[in-house]
Amino acid sequence: MNTTISNNGLPKLQPAAGQPGSGTTAESAGTAGAGTPAAKADDQLRLTDSAKALQQAARADAAAVDPRRVERVRQALADGSYKIDAGRVADRMIAMERQLGGTGKA
Repeated sequence: MNTTISNNGLPKLQPAAGQPGSGTTAESAGTAGAGTPAAKADDQLRLTDSAKALQQAARADAAAVDPRRVERVRQALADGSYKIDAGRVADRMIAMERQLGGTGKA
């Protein structure tokens, strides 16, 4: 998976003298295409534990879809037999709010 991160219009900062990448070679100051800086071989990305947990949760959620249940709900919606228990929905929303560290009060 490739992800492109732009600098969002922020000015480019030069590395401090003596820091890796502080050279002025064409490679370190070069461009790759339409004015974007070239990626250096020593560029690194470290994800926080929170970011790693979010990635794992996203992968788990994608695998947790039950196509048979989705089809049953789709059919119930189509024929008008799907019933919504508003009290159960509200209880689950309150429980989720409590799990997230909120007060649970609206």
